[in-house]
Amino acid sequence: MDKVLQGYIDKLNKLNFKDMYEGDFFLTWEKTDDELEAVFTVADALRYMREHNISTKVFESGLGISLFRDNSTRTRFSFASACNLLGLEVQDLDEGKSQIAHGETVRETANMISFMADVIGIRDDMYIGKGNKYMHDVVDAVTEGHKDGVLEQKPTLVNLQCDIDHPTQCMADMLHIINTFGGVENLKGKKVAMTWAYSPSYGKPLSVPQGVIGLMTRFGMDVVLAHPEGYDVMPEVEEIAKKNAEKSGGSFTKTNSMEEAFKDADIVYPKSWAPFAAMEKRTNLYAEGDTDGIKALEKELLAQNAEHKDWCCTEELMSTTKDGKALYLHCLPADINDVSCKDGEVEASVFDRYRTPLYKEASYKPYIIAAMILLAKQQCPQETLKKLAEKATERHMA
Repeated sequence: MDKVLQGYIDKLNKLNFKDMYEGDFFLTWEKTDDELEAVFTVADALRYMREHNISTKVFESGLGISLFRDNSTRTRFSFASACNLLGLEVQDLDEGKSQIAHGETVRETANMISFMADVIGIRDDMYIGKGNKYMHDVVDAVTEGHKDGVLEQKPTLVNLQCDIDHPTQCMADMLHIINTFGGVENLKGKKVAMTWAYSPSYGKPLSVPQGVIGLMTRFGMDVVLAHPEGYDVMPEVEEIAKKNAEKSGGSFTKTNSMEEAFKDADIVYPKSWAPFAAMEKRTNLYAEGDTDGIKALEKELLAQNAEHKDWCCTEELMSTTKDGKALYLHCLPADINDVSCKDGEVEASVFDRYRTPLYKEASYKPYIIAAMILLAKQQCPQETLKKLAEKATERHMA
């Protein structure tokens, strides 16, 4: 047995994650510390095996269903890659080309797409109070379908971004941090600046900043949430962050100063988002079909954003971070000054300097998703990894 793989298996043997089997992954703060560590460990093991040309094909057949209600590049291909890594085929559900357009219910759609499905991945992030609820409705429907004998098994659901959290992104961010700093044990006391940044577009979801403060406060780090006045996130997520920080021995603070947040920070995450109150209003306007109201809100939010063009990740700001070398994070795509827009979230020189680590950050997502699937579908993933390692089937001929 490969010593590195044995190390991952030994780590899993010390963790309690039995409740993940046949479960779903909605929000990171619904998972225990052991369960999150299990995801990180399996993700690292799968990545190691692929790097060493060892097949990780767990399924001989089966389907992964993806449903994206918002545009996606990284997460869409990460989900497809994760399914393929484990041996699943992928079918994307295009709601515009399905019977959903003709009034098909959530219950019916969920069952019809799940006959041979092992996993369903959903992105539904644009409307407050809707996305996470829709995911739960889908799970309730397939659970009932399995109970009634319609489905021979219940597919697991992976949240690919909802209105509350973006767990696959934030878990990938976190694994990138863990590996960059040489282990979880080295994160205690590290300062994380989750800051708003200017964007010439409006209506960007809250799920990334909320996911970051809901997850990174669990590792004993000092997490700072910075934004201009009026750009608050969901208050209930802030409460979760406070409780996490208290339990982990870290801290969670807020400021209306980007400079204060960046000062001596070890990690910075400048990212635009829309105010929670505005997103709630937007959701209601869409529900009412108020086209004029939506246009007026868009104009108002764009004007509000334009007042804060100085909220940009600049070389000057980066120089104030810990030794001037903070780890710069972004979920991508970033609004880059004079590249993707005139004024945006980050100066081009900063982005260019961090391009390689940013791409590495993104590269963790397929493995995070694959780990979530594996832990939900395999009762003893340690034994699964062991068998794959012993079999040592080459993924491709050398």
